[in-house]
Amino acid sequence: MNADFRAEFVRTPGSLKHFPALVLNADYRPLSYYPLSLWSWQDAIKAAWLDRVDIVAQYDHVVHSPSTHIRVPSVIVLKDFVQPHKRIAFTRFNLFLRDEFCCQYCGARGDLTFDHVIPRASGGRTSWENVVAACGRCNLQKGAKSLARSGLSLRRPPRVPQAEQLRNLGRKFPPGHLHASWLDFLYWDAELEA
Repeated sequence: MNADFRAEFVRTPGSLKHFPALVLNADYRPLSYYPLSLWSWQDAIKAAWLDRVDIVAQYDHVVHSPSTHIRVPSVIVLKDFVQPHKRIAFTRFNLFLRDEFCCQYCGARGDLTFDHVIPRASGGRTSWENVVAACGRCNLQKGAKSLARSGLSLRRPPRVPQAEQLRNLGRKFPPGHLHASWLDFLYWDAELEA
């Protein structure tokens, strides 16, 4: 998956372009995988200064104040555990993530929109169980018709995702830049080399 495709869904703030810090929960797992939990180097230094985080890894880059030299943190760990959300918000982004950024009719990627399986004109609701990611071509073909009348079929039925399911799906879409110091924390369940 190329970086241009991901950029359509996740905009990176300008302060994260240089020396972002990977933010880990107190259990040493990222707060989120997609989008990856990153803070600007300024926020990471401020949190360390306020004793809210521990610095686990650092860049070679140093920032200066009149009285202090500080190496920029690349991985930080929160001192207090943040309970992950159990309820998943019904958003366009989470819907696309549930469907793995793939049209649920033909499997195409990119230029996604969403489609009501049971059309709203026929009483279909806007809910996890009735909305799927669809490419523009399939969405136009289906229109306000039922699945049977449109000639399309679903790759898998739409369901309400579990929070852990979305977190795991997010791991399939790494950002364009992964600093070497992050890898041990992003792939914590990978098989270790003997």
